[in-house]
Amino acid sequence: MSLETSPLVTDLYQLSMLQGYFEQKMFDTAVFEFFVRERPEDRNFLLAAGLEQALDFLEELHFEDADLDYLAGLGRFSDSFLDWLGGLRFTGEVHAMPEGTPFFPDEPILRVTAPLPEAQLVESRLINLLHFQTLIASKAARMTLAAPDKALVDFGLRRAHGAEAGLLAARANYLAGFSATATVIAGQRFGIPLSGTMAHSFIEAHDDEREAFEHFARAQPGNVILLIDTFDTEQGTQRVVELAPRLARAGIPIRGVRLDSGDLIDGARRIRAILDAGGLESVRIFVSGNLDEDVIARAEAEGAPIDGYGVGTRLDTCADRPYLDCAYKLEEYAGLARRKQSSGKATLPGRKQVFRRFENGVMAGDTLTLADAGAEGTPLLEPVMRGGRRLAAPPGLEAVREHARQALGQLPPRLREPGPARDYPVTVAAPLAELAREVDRRIDAM
Repeated sequence: MSLETSPLVTDLYQLSMLQGYFEQKMFDTAVFEFFVRERPEDRNFLLAAGLEQALDFLEELHFEDADLDYLAGLGRFSDSFLDWLGGLRFTGEVHAMPEGTPFFPDEPILRVTAPLPEAQLVESRLINLLHFQTLIASKAARMTLAAPDKALVDFGLRRAHGAEAGLLAARANYLAGFSATATVIAGQRFGIPLSGTMAHSFIEAHDDEREAFEHFARAQPGNVILLIDTFDTEQGTQRVVELAPRLARAGIPIRGVRLDSGDLIDGARRIRAILDAGGLESVRIFVSGNLDEDVIARAEAEGAPIDGYGVGTRLDTCADRPYLDCAYKLEEYAGLARRKQSSGKATLPGRKQVFRRFENGVMAGDTLTLADAGAEGTPLLEPVMRGGRRLAAPPGLEAVREHARQALGQLPPRLREPGPARDYPVTVAAPLAELAREVDRRIDAM
């Protein structure tokens, strides 16, 4: 069984609780919801992502003999429980916001309705999948908004926290509007366009920079993007100008040059001047090296002649905000609404829905209410799984990307700008507030 679908990608306490549920025959329907408690202070919105992998996990959920043998060897679980666990499958329902939908604190982006043991067991992996891609997509979206007309390429695999993180980061980045990725397996798995240039080592391995440029161009005649800052940036650019006519006679166009160090804004201006003076006005300038949305926004604001950005470490590790305060919490069990009252971590009870209002095609405010209460606006959570099976085939990454593009276009202008987070109205409707008070009264009477 692959890592992606293994039921052992979980926390020990999930299995410990499951044995308790099993022994007490606590198999009634439970409702859990995944949401983010707080929005980071420099994020105007979050972007839902990771649903496809979450549904894959639920559909494939089962324990293989090797899994059960391992658990038996721990000496923590009874034989009868392990026998029952061997037949466990996910049989529940899922409601979710479509991937690429902007959302805000306390708004559930996924609701699981299933027998309690099933809904409990999947908590750790669902958080793992939804949290990571949402984290990355939310940051990537800030970059696409900062440079909406420029090529953005994911360069982050080598610094990502493991292979799965690099793969899923490429997916989340593309979903949020990136143009391509350098991660080859993401091209294979998800059909994301691939893009790449060359490394400094290729230049260093040659005794002459001119020779390195020509060798690379002849090896990759359809993708000649030359790295010009291994030694001296301006000299490297001039060597590109000198090489261009010879390559042109061989039918090999130079598509671009890449700058990976120094002051990227000033460097791009100097490079552009040399290229233009040499008749290479069509050659594009691509930059990389410790980029994030703030650097990109500054370059765009200053009108730097940059045609594309390669973004790596700071995006695929989400360096400024490496986690979201998110949770997957029980909101109903056996027909009764439930809530957590802990200080700073209190939850809103019951099955919920988010209704979004628009004015002239722009998001105007959200209402968080009970799923069966109704409110003005468009409901955001949709049924996506019933009886443990998807209700429809996955929409495909291109369709998800288009949904995200349209949804980001509906953000109010103040939320599209970088800088400190701006307010967006999210109202807790009266029926939900009253249910919370009712649950509190029931808890107080215990």
